Amino acid sequence: QVQLIESGGGLVQAGGSLRLSCAASGLSFSTYAMGWFRQAPGKEREFVCGRYWSGITTYYTDSVKGRFTISRDNAANTVYLQMHSLMPEDTAVYYCAAIHGRKYSRGTYYAPGDYDYWGQGTQVTVSS
Repeated sequence: QVQLIESGGGLVQAGGSLRLSCAASGLSFSTYAMGWFRQAPGKEREFVCGRYWSGITTYYTDSVKGRFTISRDNAANTVYLQMHSLMPEDTAVYYCAAIHGRKYSRGTYYAPGDYDYWGQGTQVTVSS
């Protein structure tokens, strides 16, 4: 049984930082790319960033480039999202997701429907 368990969300002031973690179990971690998505109230779930095991193919949505960093500890089956310079528009539920490497490499890493497994989400709230 695959489980992705996020942690690290919370309330932070604008300009602050948070680090999210996602612990994966029940899957061959090195064969999956890991992604972070977010969903704000009334909006569709959107791709934030993704990273394959080697880090060669790492992608960020434009709005977070230079502020967010995705990393992974393959030995610990954990992926992280370090967020700096947070803005109120970053407020959302953040989800960790796993996509098989073959699909990720095809280039649809930004499509939620292509991901195989999802975490339960963690709330990030940025106050102004």
